Amino acid sequence: MKNKTLKNRWLIAASAIGIHLSIGSVYAYSVMTNPVKEIFQVEGSDVKWAFKLAIFFLGLTTTFLGSWTERVGPRKTGITAGILYGSGMLGAALAVYYSWLPLFYLSYGVLGGIGLGLGYIAPVSALVKWFPDRKGLATGMAIMGFGFSALIFGPLMQQLFDTVGIATAFFYLGLLFMVLITGSSLYLAPPPDNFFPGSSETGSDESSAAVQADVSAKAALHSGRFWYLWFMMFINISCGIALISAASPIMQQALRFTPMKAAAMVGVIGVFNGLGRLVWSGLSDYAGRINIFIFFFLFQALAYYFLPKTGAEWLFLALLFTVISMYGAGFALLPAMVGDLFGTKSLGVINGRILSSWALAGIAGPTIYDMIMNKTGSLNITLSIFALLFVVALILAVLMRMNVSKKLSGTGHGEKRSFLNVYSKRSAD
Repeated sequence: MKNKTLKNRWLIAASAIGIHLSIGSVYAYSVMTNPVKEIFQVEGSDVKWAFKLAIFFLGLTTTFLGSWTERVGPRKTGITAGILYGSGMLGAALAVYYSWLPLFYLSYGVLGGIGLGLGYIAPVSALVKWFPDRKGLATGMAIMGFGFSALIFGPLMQQLFDTVGIATAFFYLGLLFMVLITGSSLYLAPPPDNFFPGSSETGSDESSAAVQADVSAKAALHSGRFWYLWFMMFINISCGIALISAASPIMQQALRFTPMKAAAMVGVIGVFNGLGRLVWSGLSDYAGRINIFIFFFLFQALAYYFLPKTGAEWLFLALLFTVISMYGAGFALLPAMVGDLFGTKSLGVINGRILSSWALAGIAGPTIYDMIMNKTGSLNITLSIFALLFVVALILAVLMRMNVSKKLSGTGHGEKRSFLNVYSKRSAD
């Protein structure tokens, strides 16, 4: 494109990272659990409901406001997200100050959750359109920020709790997130129609055709591939978010870590959550997204089963960090995979509807974890059940691969390669 007013797509990616870095602070929630439960004089599982509500409303927002975000554009969506998420934190500060738990649920869980959902989807659809040649890498860059956030905000939250108090900490965080998200949103914009970068910029070409061009959101909803993907995401999110939401207490109990050391490890978890989104999604541009999903589910089924059986701290942490990297990568793979399967015209809407799985999984995963742990007191039994869920996800992924292979059997080799071997460059490259 020779248009002088054309925005820099790498600055678009940087803006997306700024938004996701802010809203990803939700993954540091386990750092809040113990301090906040003392304020409200309740159990940690009661406090965790604010986290569950936030994820639930995140999923509902992506499901029902996807069409609105496509209509108003990423800039307005992002600004709205910053106002809502920041206001949710400010409301949480008031809730803590007055020791009123329902207000905490309403502020952090509902208002903050809607802000999370809008902030999550604001840049994703635009990024896939700005990077049609590298969908996996593009979404990985943005969503990497969501995972990396815990590295920064886990220790920062703990430090603020210890120095200025919990209510004041929430107040400072609310103002910070409002500024970061709204500021990052100002540069966001969709690309011009039919945008495709030149080979001199990307080293690639249009060989990365989608499996099926521009399917409507309604048609996608009635396809088997949509529901294969929905249930794969539901299982991956349920299992991963259950582990993340209990990460700090697990390490304090199982590994005898201090709260500050556990908070630091939550930060390290954020590193792998973020790196996984970038590395695995970038790899999917070459190895194929469905192939990566199959590998994920096989590895995680084994890892969840063996995690509580290892007595070595380094092995426990290595398995934990690896499965978290795969959990995070699922979110980065999803919009790119939606683009492969259904095209990009309705990507924001279709991606948002699949993320309704996040709304349910955000409640189901931690709730199942708490129920089993409270009844059995055994991490071994609890994670073995989650391992079985990954076996189900593995079966679904294999069936989906077979389904798409069959549908593409009559199409050109280049199209089949796009999904099953996404995205190999032409031999001329």
